[in-house]
Amino acid sequence: MTRAGFEKRVFGALRWVVIAFLAVITLFPFYYMAVLSVKPIDQLLLDPGRIWVSASEFTLDTYRTVLASTDDGGQGFLRLLANSAVVSLGTVALTLLASIPGAYAVSRLRFFGGRQVSALFLAVYLFPATLLAVPLFVIFARIGLQGSLVGLAVVYIAQTVPVSIYMLRNYFATIPKSIEEAAALDGCSRPAIVRKIVLPLAAPSLMATGLYVFMIAWNEFLFALLFLAADPSLWTVSLGLQQLANGIEVPKTVLMAGSVVLTVPVVALFYAAERMLTEGLTSGADKS
Repeated sequence: MTRAGFEKRVFGALRWVVIAFLAVITLFPFYYMAVLSVKPIDQLLLDPGRIWVSASEFTLDTYRTVLASTDDGGQGFLRLLANSAVVSLGTVALTLLASIPGAYAVSRLRFFGGRQVSALFLAVYLFPATLLAVPLFVIFARIGLQGSLVGLAVVYIAQTVPVSIYMLRNYFATIPKSIEEAAALDGCSRPAIVRKIVLPLAAPSLMATGLYVFMIAWNEFLFALLFLAADPSLWTVSLGLQQLANGIEVPKTVLMAGSVVLTVPVVALFYAAERMLTEGLTSGADKS
């Protein structure tokens, strides 16, 4: 066997070993969380190190407790999920609505200071969230948006629009200008070019950006606590999970069930959009 062939086999085997190792250390915490969420608390206390659950022990009572309303003795996570969904989906829609024209303008139009705009968009992330929390709280309290899901969504939009513009700008810049020029020769206006050509080609980037914004809004805790702490009926799921974590009388199995409920929507959205995220829609679009 030649040296090149030997190295190819060795590194080929090591590659799968590394992939398997990374998969285990990444997926095992989620697996253990799921196992604990369907295990009775008495079995967990008897044998906390066991990483499987038998058919006789399997139970969904923890999920019933988490999802049931507080009036029925549950944790009311269905209402919390609905609040988080409203805030997250509204944030995604309005962020993309503001980011698409901004990113297209930065990537295609020439104007004074255009090169510095991208850096300015990201400058907002130089300031920690804790520094902005109190001024935003005071401003929103004066205009009557403190303690509302609308106000929380506006805060998220202000945080996500800059980075969304930066992400979309980089993708818009890869779309061949010749496609837009051909459409302009056919009589398409600039808005029509964006709507009929640029957005379909940029669908993978739009999906990736939307998922990124959704995860930020879905998992965010600081501003949700600051704006919604006074009204538990408006809490998001991250606040509800924190309440479970701090509860002395809440079993850890119920806490794990709440963690699964918080994680599943994001994972489901990611896998549902996986094909769109990895598909290159611009391949072959620019032909002579």
